[in-house]
Amino acid sequence: MAGYHVFPGGTLDPEDTNVKTWTPYIDLSIDQVQQQLGDENFSNEEALGFGVAAIRETLEECGVLLATGKSRSSQDYERMAFQRLEKGLPKAWFQDRIITENWSLSFSHLYRWSHWITPEQMKTRYDTRFFITRMPPGQACTPDERETHHGLWLTPQSALEQNLDETIALSPPTLTTLTQLTKFETFAALFEKLPDQCWGEALTPHVLTTSDGPVILEPWDPLYGSDAAMNIQSPSKKVLAAGKWFSRIWRDGNIWKPIST
Repeated sequence: MAGYHVFPGGTLDPEDTNVKTWTPYIDLSIDQVQQQLGDENFSNEEALGFGVAAIRETLEECGVLLATGKSRSSQDYERMAFQRLEKGLPKAWFQDRIITENWSLSFSHLYRWSHWITPEQMKTRYDTRFFITRMPPGQACTPDERETHHGLWLTPQSALEQNLDETIALSPPTLTTLTQLTKFETFAALFEKLPDQCWGEALTPHVLTTSDGPVILEPWDPLYGSDAAMNIQSPSKKVLAAGKWFSRIWRDGNIWKPIST
């Protein structure tokens, strides 16, 4: 996704799933973790590991720590954001700092959103969980200038409009997620829904090669699973307005744009 605007994220590390290590340093019991972030196909260990990875990667890439601690000040958060930029940090640095400084990871502020698997046609594939949370007060996002080189705060609608204007470039999952979020007019409406949000079936898009460029079919597209390349013509005439729901995304140069069926 080089060159695209995406949400913070990264790889699940082996130490992220160690239940014995992490249980004392999260703000939920392991049973509550399963209730908050798991499901019948997502074990306690997996829910824990993905939650730890989400919080760790958000700190590493954005400088925001989703954690609390007794008598913590703004300087403590700023110090963690600064320390994550140190060169040569050991692989387990995050785990070591959380334990030695007795932080409590804010699992209670993480919610399930969606489960994506990279299309089969791609050389490198990922099995990814998207979480959603509030930006904690008193902190500021700062790119790490290694994995991320630019950061923006945008409303979903504004981001979608800027993508169509080719001011920024959104990745396909980001484009889909932001379009989903446009139906919520307020944070209150969104967060009222989140406790009941489930992972559901993994979303695995299908990529078609057309004479006008690649087209992604989402699993809810009527032609998903069929060789529909011949049925997709003149996508430049089918581009939808920002925020309109879609089931197909066309790559116009380097910009992914939603198109009608």
